Amino acid sequence: MQEHYQPSLIEPAAQKKWADHHVFNAVEDSSRPKFYCLSMFPYPSGKLHMGHVRNYTIGDVRSRFKRLNGFNVMQPMGWDAFGMPAENAAMENGVAPAKWTYENIDYMRGQLKSLGFAIDWAREFATCTPEYYRWEQLFFTKLFEKGVIYRKNGTVNWDPVDQTVLANEQVIDGRGWRSGALIEKREIPMYYFRITDYAEQLLADLDELDWPEQVKTMQRNWIGKSRGMQVRFQVAEDSKQGLSGEYADYLQVYTTRPDTLLGATYVAVAAEHPLAAAAAAGQPELQAFIAECKSGSVAEADMATMEKKGMPTGRYVLNPLNGERLEVWIANYVLWGYGDGAVMAVPGHDERDFEFANKYGLPVKQVIESTLPQPAYNPSEWQTWYGDKEHTRLINSGEFDGLDFQAAFNAIGAKLQSLNAGALKTQYRLRDWGISRQRYWGCPIPIVHCDSCGDVPVPAEQLPVVLPEDVVPDGSGSPLAKMPEFYETTCPHCGGPARRETDTMDTFMESSWYQFRYMSPQFEGGMVEPAAAQYWQAADQYIGGIEHAILHLLYARFFTKLMHEEGIVPVKEPFKQLLTQGMVVCGTFYREQANGRRDWFNPSDIELSLDEKGRPTSAILKADGQPVTIGGIEKMSKSRKNGVDPQALIDAYGADTARLFMMFASPPEQSLEWSDAGVEGAHRFLRRLWRTVYEFQKQGAPVAAFSGSQDGLSTALKDLRFKLHSTIAKVTDDYDRRQQFNTAIAAVMELLNQYDKTDTADENGRAVAQEVLESVMVLLWPIVPHICETLWAVLRPEGKVWEQGWPKADPAALVQTEIEMMVQVNGKLRDKITVAADADQAVIEAAALASAGAQKFTEGKVAKKIIVVPKRLVNIVV
Repeated sequence: MQEHYQPSLIEPAAQKKWADHHVFNAVEDSSRPKFYCLSMFPYPSGKLHMGHVRNYTIGDVRSRFKRLNGFNVMQPMGWDAFGMPAENAAMENGVAPAKWTYENIDYMRGQLKSLGFAIDWAREFATCTPEYYRWEQLFFTKLFEKGVIYRKNGTVNWDPVDQTVLANEQVIDGRGWRSGALIEKREIPMYYFRITDYAEQLLADLDELDWPEQVKTMQRNWIGKSRGMQVRFQVAEDSKQGLSGEYADYLQVYTTRPDTLLGATYVAVAAEHPLAAAAAAGQPELQAFIAECKSGSVAEADMATMEKKGMPTGRYVLNPLNGERLEVWIANYVLWGYGDGAVMAVPGHDERDFEFANKYGLPVKQVIESTLPQPAYNPSEWQTWYGDKEHTRLINSGEFDGLDFQAAFNAIGAKLQSLNAGALKTQYRLRDWGISRQRYWGCPIPIVHCDSCGDVPVPAEQLPVVLPEDVVPDGSGSPLAKMPEFYETTCPHCGGPARRETDTMDTFMESSWYQFRYMSPQFEGGMVEPAAAQYWQAADQYIGGIEHAILHLLYARFFTKLMHEEGIVPVKEPFKQLLTQGMVVCGTFYREQANGRRDWFNPSDIELSLDEKGRPTSAILKADGQPVTIGGIEKMSKSRKNGVDPQALIDAYGADTARLFMMFASPPEQSLEWSDAGVEGAHRFLRRLWRTVYEFQKQGAPVAAFSGSQDGLSTALKDLRFKLHSTIAKVTDDYDRRQQFNTAIAAVMELLNQYDKTDTADENGRAVAQEVLESVMVLLWPIVPHICETLWAVLRPEGKVWEQGWPKADPAALVQTEIEMMVQVNGKLRDKITVAADADQAVIEAAALASAGAQKFTEGKVAKKIIVVPKRLVNIVV
């Protein structure tokens, strides 16, 4: 054994040993319980970041722990390889997205392997390969034929210069991120999943999931179930011009607060509403405003924060309860794609409506008052009057005056139903999932458009529709729409000329079912091989950031339900247990320029001055010695230049140091603050671990680990074994039930502290030392596997950690005949005593009073009280 710890030598050797023995290759084995551990797969951006390292280390710890406990473990890895970043990089570098993606995958795979993750690389795939998306396309065609997927016009962000649809995040201040053109709202044909048909099921099944409550709440809010009324406002006779069908008879809105109906002072409609179009005929000013409303982002977040604008149409509808004429306004905050594209406005009890009414001088009516003592009514404080349903009643509402919320809801609902002017309705905030993307680097939608036959799914035998990979996009529209060799085809039904769909799928499609493809990635008969799906069922543990709590996790749940309905998988939920790890954060440093722009600096380029508590007081840039401003602690990012390259960390300290720091610095679900001192501390501990085994083997050949009766052991060795086996019990609980790996590491550190203080020179001592060190290697193998694998071979030549069972706490070792207790005087530690484990309180008090420390600090004084905390301490109060 070499004297010094050299990770650059031992880590590749350990990884080769695992690879040579195919240790982590998973197979179906019904003789053992299975454990499918899945971490959210990465986008192949080019380099791993610290968030990746933390995420995958957490999964690796869980996987290795379960393996040592006899589970048949599968931990796969793949690549979420389609998406916009590849197109953007392609345009910047003049290279095809496919080439950029595959080169990044090669590099990042090497980085992952250098971290020693227990991954079954035989199951690896990239979602951008035809071998993967072929099955996604087949599933699409089946769902299209069943009507679960449909095509309709949808409102999108349209860049008129680049002639392309932009995602919400590509619209910056109303302009295209690349062209700078003013964005238009445009309606184009798009494909949609009927996810709203599954809203109730998605909501109800959340109760069965072992997920963080925060995530389940976020999903419940996103689905947004509400109980309300569909209310019909009759169109006034003088306002029907240019309208036809039901729009000439009534304007329909949905509200969760029918109790406020008599507080409505106007009605607002979307720019696309037929009533708006009819009113704008021959009205250039209205037409211009409608055109303005149709520009800008369609993102809900933008709608919430943008300036509220509107114009009156001069048209009126009638309040169904009292016949009052309400003017119809066109408002930019009302979206045509949401509900009926119309809202009843109650500015006396709604913040948005109040803001709008106040801006345009519209009436404000109070129809709710508090039953509690309140200051005078102020409509700008709408929450007070609107939100407290339990302590409010109706006023200015005629026959409904005095009713509380529920009574008013029921009474007004009954009245509307009797007038055929309303009906109870349960509605969801959730909208159908639009999956069409007018971009190149994505899975082609397997539909052919025929003038005679309409939209025709591509037959199974003609799949996959292969995306050409030698294309370099220029950013102006979809390249596929400019490639006759791609879109020109024949109709599968009639054989006539037809045009292939040039839209590609939302990349959430690929990440919605990948967890099942890992079960049989080479299967040629469908999305997943039935026997494999039956064995692996669902991921037992899923790990990823909480930023994916809504869309990815919701779509994966939805996709699983669709696959279950088709008989493809036996489960209705994809992930049994969910762990959402916290972010990796780091300090930021900058200088502010005269124009207000900030220049950011990497923490490694900064020299800090610290106060006596280790808190930063000032900072200078090493390059010029001039001061910089200390910013906040923020998520590692390129824009703030506060990221740390994992590869540099591995090169300098080794993978085990990176893994140990990540697991020791904070619990998995909390943010981890980067600390160079913490990294160095982790490395020191590993050097100490190496030195401990080195010193042990210098004293002689390995011996059999202690087992059997403790009768012949010294008190110190019994105490060491007690510490060992209590540590085994704690670490087991920390790894499994609590999933708090930082406290598991701390417990092993405490064990080694006691080992260092114990004399293990004699024969019994050497056997106990062997037992302790062997146990430490197994306990730490999930977190720092390379060094533990190497040191195990020293302690047990030719041995392999992965073949060991998880150590079990010895009940005999946990029985103590004597215990050590702290002695305090007035709350300050003054001595220690050793007493029999079963000593009664009187014996303990006497021993404490007789201790040298207590005698010294109580001399000449009488004890007023003696407090005994069993098995821990005695506090003498004088």
